[in-house]
Amino acid sequence: MPEHHFLAFDLGAESGRAILGTLLNRKKLVLKEIRRFRTKQLRIDKHYYWNIFGFYEEMVSAIVATVKDYDIIPESVGVDTWGVDFGLLGKDGSILRIPYGYRDPMTETAMPVFLEKMSREKIYEATGIAMLKFNTLYQLYAMKMADDPVLSIADKLLFIPDLLNYLLSGEIKSEFTFATTSQLFNPHKMNWESSLFRELGINKGIMPEVVRPGTKIGELTRTISRKINVEGISVMAVTSHDTASAIASVPAEGEEWAYISSGTWSLMGVETRNPIINQQSLTFNFTNEGGADGTFRFLKNIMGLWLLQQCRNSWEKTDRDYSYEELVSMAENATPFTAYIDPDFPGFYNPLDMPSAIDTFCRHSGQKAPGSVSDYTRTILEGLALKYRMVVEQLQLVTGNSIRVIYIIGGGSKNDLLCQFAANATGRKVVTGPGEATAIGNILIQASGMGYIGGLEDVRKIVRNSFGLKTYEPRETEIWDDAYENFLKIAKQS
Repeated sequence: MPEHHFLAFDLGAESGRAILGTLLNRKKLVLKEIRRFRTKQLRIDKHYYWNIFGFYEEMVSAIVATVKDYDIIPESVGVDTWGVDFGLLGKDGSILRIPYGYRDPMTETAMPVFLEKMSREKIYEATGIAMLKFNTLYQLYAMKMADDPVLSIADKLLFIPDLLNYLLSGEIKSEFTFATTSQLFNPHKMNWESSLFRELGINKGIMPEVVRPGTKIGELTRTISRKINVEGISVMAVTSHDTASAIASVPAEGEEWAYISSGTWSLMGVETRNPIINQQSLTFNFTNEGGADGTFRFLKNIMGLWLLQQCRNSWEKTDRDYSYEELVSMAENATPFTAYIDPDFPGFYNPLDMPSAIDTFCRHSGQKAPGSVSDYTRTILEGLALKYRMVVEQLQLVTGNSIRVIYIIGGGSKNDLLCQFAANATGRKVVTGPGEATAIGNILIQASGMGYIGGLEDVRKIVRNSFGLKTYEPRETEIWDDAYENFLKIAKQS
């Protein structure tokens, strides 16, 4: 049986994974986790940073382990990460500073000030990207406002996966799906938007050539090749925005479906052939990000399991270290709907203490705060599910299409309670799996780029052949309908 091996580096906001994918007979995929490592942002003084060199060391160690410990030589490697963040190179090719993290407080004021220079309507018309304060556009403007000296000597801007590809291969390229997240790219022109760079006062020449997913960027550097005594391993541009890789692996068939890529963020949307850019999509703050095979991901960013992650961090300091499994089990037995929260309330973006932020939200909205760890957990999961219903209704309104099935992929697909709540709240069948959706999409885009399989249709067929799926049918819909009405009142206030 012919076998082809690919190594995916999937970096999220909490952890990174090196996943080996073996394609069997071009029909089935088998995964093996090689390495897992922390990727938390570093807080140094007033700023948040990504330890890009630490990531690189972990990735090289994973390549060495794949070859020497598992005796497998991958044909290629590919990198995907969260969106928007970037690093800057000098003319000599050196990285000028470890990259800022998107939760850095410097972006707090940049977006409203920039919108005084250029209207949100013009920006959205040019890019199709939702107005979010952490977008690359506003990060750059924040640096400009602060007279950041690095900007004046920067020769090239590389997004995080592009920067890691550069460290792995020495080649400078930018990948399409990630480029679209920046709010600097025009999907109609398929190029960087000149008017934005004029308003920024930054030379557009800082931006690299944009390549499609599945493009070979180069090969592993001699430094890495010497460590493994192997040459010629390709470095591939995959769908390098992690959500793009995750959506590529949605095991869907037909139409009338939506997806939720569930993790630190919940990215909820539909797949389209062209961007949807109009007044209604701007009003609802939907975004148009690039996908595999020239598709677009018409979606909304929802704060996601970040709220629970941060509560867990707080409880670890004051109570004890609860596992996610313990928290979900406790929430299952907690009283329903003791409080309603809007997960996208700005106060939840990066508070010093998440339980206190939830208390403040409840107090300001005339509610009693959750009284226990189980109540906080259940309130968060209920809030997410009710937010999903709101977004489903907005998606149907903007696209004019029905949504009958919701596919939940990523780490959150393992949370049975959240998935059942999502079915209950939306009144729609929910199908979950695979859990490692992002790594799977990364791997199969590599395989597609190498010519072993076709496009999205083949990718999704292989996913259905390879991984088990779980279905949740709606329950207690009348109770959830009442809860949704209460949620809408609270969300309107927030």
